[in-house]
Amino acid sequence: MGKIILITGGQRSGKSRQAEEMALALSQEPVYLATAHIWDEEFRHRVAIHQQRRGPQWNNIEEERWLSRHDVKGRVVLIDCITLWLTNLFFDVQDAEKALQTAKEEFDRFTQQDATFIFVTNEIGSGGVSENKVQRQFTDLQGWMNQYVAEQADEVILMVSGIAVRIKGH
Repeated sequence: MGKIILITGGQRSGKSRQAEEMALALSQEPVYLATAHIWDEEFRHRVAIHQQRRGPQWNNIEEERWLSRHDVKGRVVLIDCITLWLTNLFFDVQDAEKALQTAKEEFDRFTQQDATFIFVTNEIGSGGVSENKVQRQFTDLQGWMNQYVAEQADEVILMVSGIAVRIKGH
């Protein structure tokens, strides 16, 4: 087993749907590891839509920070998403470099397990440069972590308008 797949793209590009379909093609009982912190009612609604789309065959785990404390050996696990996970780590320390170091270490611990990992992430740096310093720092953090995960990944898929474009792997 032991495989890492990264699915990246812009907002509403079809990343989560693609990842869910992939996970279900690989396992009848995949694990869905949700990293979101519910900030407000609008976001709670988004989460509910994701949950409704998934059927009862999914084993759901909610974990905002410490992915590696969950034993997923031998499983197919979809982590949705790196961006929300990084948000939680970043707001803990308010420092992009410290958050990046923590994220890399936690990613390495988590992916040492013999499992198939499907990570979803966002390409937030594809737009213009923000006027907001904190947003620029987070965009840098996201870009650096995406590069790190892509380097480790066996496959990388870019979602563009609902179309999966394979950019690494078979």
